[in-house]
Amino acid sequence: MNKVIIRDLTEISPFKEPARDLRVMNKPLWLYHRDILSPYCKKEFETSSLRSAAYAPEEIKSGEVVVYRDNLFFDQYLFKEFISLARKSGKPVQIAFSVDDKAIVTHALPLADGIRLAGEVYVADLFYYPDGHQIGQIEPQPIVVDTQPQEIGYYRVPTYMANERGELVYQVPLRAFLSIENWVHIFIANCPFGMFSYGARIENSLDMDKLFMLKVLWRSLLERKQFLSSSALVIVGHNTQIDPAAIIQGPTIIGNNVTIGPGVVINASYIGNNVNVMQGAQLMVSVVGDGCYVPFRAALFLTTLMENSMVAQNTCLQACIVGRDTFIGAGNTFTDFNLLAKDIKVMHKGELRSVRLPVLGSCVGHNCRIGSGHIIYPARTIDSDVVLAAKAERTIISKNVSYEESDHLKHPGSNHKPKYHDNYLLLDDAIAAEKLKEQTH
Repeated sequence: MNKVIIRDLTEISPFKEPARDLRVMNKPLWLYHRDILSPYCKKEFETSSLRSAAYAPEEIKSGEVVVYRDNLFFDQYLFKEFISLARKSGKPVQIAFSVDDKAIVTHALPLADGIRLAGEVYVADLFYYPDGHQIGQIEPQPIVVDTQPQEIGYYRVPTYMANERGELVYQVPLRAFLSIENWVHIFIANCPFGMFSYGARIENSLDMDKLFMLKVLWRSLLERKQFLSSSALVIVGHNTQIDPAAIIQGPTIIGNNVTIGPGVVINASYIGNNVNVMQGAQLMVSVVGDGCYVPFRAALFLTTLMENSMVAQNTCLQACIVGRDTFIGAGNTFTDFNLLAKDIKVMHKGELRSVRLPVLGSCVGHNCRIGSGHIIYPARTIDSDVVLAAKAERTIISKNVSYEESDHLKHPGSNHKPKYHDNYLLLDDAIAAEKLKEQTH
């Protein structure tokens, strides 16, 4: 089988990058795709649209071909089911989902145009052709894949805080699928559709596979550890040092060359390579990318840190996304619950739109420097390359912060060099020229 990749160049704000370059489960999305498809596909071809895919080289179109848009997130379990059903049909098919699929309707549809209604099902740009020469010649038929959603609670909101709330739940799919078109989708891919899905599959295995249950029980007895802390559920890489006073519960994955200090609490999280988690830090259902640094008493809940980022002491991030090479100073609080009991809305394609999530944090772009002492309201974004120092009139971030509001632009001598905005020199030069003009007058 060969694959044809439809490039989607739409930049995801505030990262200024297409979805394929952003990290999901500590991998760039394009690499995540490659690893899933490597057992199936030998050769690949990139194109700009499904129509132009018909002009792929003959060596690509010979035999079975899978075609997909590169901003889609799907796991190995969904792709395995899709290919199995597609091959049984023997016809060109397109992935489809039932209108009653709770994982798709609840979490994948908001803010997404890539999953759309076609007749009585939802379809997306993942195709299978038993003969590559059929691309553009035969209309693919929808084939419904069940994501097997499971309702999993993650918060319980008391009635005195919000009427008619009770327990908050995610519709967690055992076979994940998502079209990444907004930073909120990165959050969903990593947490509800990433770590929660991983945990749900482990839980199902414990319930259905008695041999696996006995294996975990035997490991916990042999290692004299609590059931969830045994090596069967906590996977640890090479050359990793974990202090005996740390509490780690699975299902958790920890990479190579990681240092975890005393008093650290980690629950159901993914820790990449070369990460340092210092004493007293707490990580719950979070994804921490390669090279990150989490100092003492920092707290992450349902949060994703992309590679080489740092969250300083006493900072709390809940349901947030942080881009690569970003520093968040001490004592920052990223809130995630709307006290006004209104729908949380995010900016998408120039307008505020509901995300159908009662709890959602904020998003910080790449290469940012966030000073100490800020309080960030839910669903706000801070643009890539922004330097944000705490000020008396701006310790509470109640609106999105654009690149033009960056503090480094007000100080032309700053050594902060933006990586994701090409016009920073022009802006700095203009400010410097204006200051010089004022001085001469």
